[in-house]
Amino acid sequence: QVQLVESGGGLVQAGGSLRLSCAASGRTFSTYAMGWFRQAPGKEREFVAALSKNGLSTSYKDSVKGRFAISRDNAKNTVYLQMNSLKPEDTAVYYCAATETINYSVIITKITSYAYWGQGTPVTVSS
Repeated sequence: QVQLVESGGGLVQAGGSLRLSCAASGRTFSTYAMGWFRQAPGKEREFVAALSKNGLSTSYKDSVKGRFAISRDNAKNTVYLQMNSLKPEDTAVYYCAATETINYSVIITKITSYAYWGQGTPVTVSS
């Protein structure tokens, strides 16, 4: 089992940047595929970015491609989401998720495939 704690959210002006971090407990962090999701007020939670457990394969929601970057540091048990050129429509609570996989390069984008979730960190982008 793994516990996830997100940090780095906040208030930023449009065009600005934030880096979200997700710290995982336990010593088996490298066995987990990771993902970032977000949920805006009144909307369903949606996929943002995903990363394979070897860190070599990624996937992004179309609207964040070229602006967001997901990465991981297995030595620090941490996954990051670098968010640049932020837009007001990026405003949401951002959640980190993890699930164990056998395949080193598999990317998981489906919400229901993730077993573990953090508590979320809010991001507000002002226009």
